Amino acid sequence: MLLPLVPTSPFFWLLLACVLVQLCYAAYFFWPFARRAAEAPADAPRPDTEPVSIVVCARNELDNLRRLLPLLLKQDYPAAFEVVLIDDRSEDDTYLYAQQLAQYYPSTVRLVTIGRTPDGFAPKKYALTLGIKAARYPRLLFTDADCIPATNQWLRLMQRGFSQNSEAAVVLGFSAYTEAPGFLNQLIRYETLLTAAQYLSFAWRGWPYMGVGRNLAYTRACFTATKGFASHIRQLSGDDDLLVQDAVRAGQRVAVVADPGAHTLSEPAETWQAWWRQKRRHLSAGRAYRFADRMRIGTFVLANTLFYLATVVLVFSQNNWVPLAVVWVLRTLFVSAVYARLSRRLDQPVNVGLLPILDVVYFIQYLALGASLFLNRTLRWK
Repeated sequence: MLLPLVPTSPFFWLLLACVLVQLCYAAYFFWPFARRAAEAPADAPRPDTEPVSIVVCARNELDNLRRLLPLLLKQDYPAAFEVVLIDDRSEDDTYLYAQQLAQYYPSTVRLVTIGRTPDGFAPKKYALTLGIKAARYPRLLFTDADCIPATNQWLRLMQRGFSQNSEAAVVLGFSAYTEAPGFLNQLIRYETLLTAAQYLSFAWRGWPYMGVGRNLAYTRACFTATKGFASHIRQLSGDDDLLVQDAVRAGQRVAVVADPGAHTLSEPAETWQAWWRQKRRHLSAGRAYRFADRMRIGTFVLANTLFYLATVVLVFSQNNWVPLAVVWVLRTLFVSAVYARLSRRLDQPVNVGLLPILDVVYFIQYLALGASLFLNRTLRWK
């Protein structure tokens, strides 16, 4: 007996609606952004005359700083720049190493030391606030101690984000994760790609909502306009995305720089437990987002999650196997093509053959993380 081609379950129509929502996001946000022309190359005839303060906050990061700081000092930038290193209560030899560099490069390396964090303040936000106050220059570029710039053009290219719009006060960059063996690494890099696809393409379309502190620039005037981290100073996370939220509320303009030369590279978590803690911390800031941003992000996540839930139901309905298979194949081919193009645009390679599996696991863990934060909001910080 032939299976009917006309679906008989309302879950199929839910599935189809979810696919249509996904296609709308891909067609309006992701695909056009992936095809966007590259920003001006570093040797383009544009003056780089504005001095910059690179701000790095570190706690017990001696080995990482030994790798990072020489690369920062070798940045190819014609104007003046400095590195503001914040030693946040380190118990290793971070202070001694930073002090030696500050003595050797007195005009380039500035050391800020934090002895204790006042009660009720998020440690990193307190440390960053003191670092920003100590910075000489009005333009600020942020990265983390466990990152490295992808090229010696990172500083130059990120600063050119300000010239995209003469009124830009915030520049969003991308921070990729390095490749390593194992499924966890594949998943982390896929999650990073999909998160970047959202916040970079939304900002490119005029709806910025977040950035990542591993590669983020803004002006001192922007920091003043948002009153620093005052609105969320007690919340552990959000020194990057909630700052962008406050900047947008204050009417600050946001630019995007996505060229590979302007990326930073980070070492991903090596265990599922470490990654789980990291993602809980990152997602915890989402409840403070503007309602419109929560709706845009939530609609995308919900459409993908319901797609998989509807699939589970339809698998047990033999009469819907044929239309289910057709929709699944078409959706998978389209989404894989879009995400593969994004991975090339952002130079964050993903295994195209694993995309369907990575996508399923990504949205399952997203649902699990949401449930975890709802049931237990206690977060851990290093």
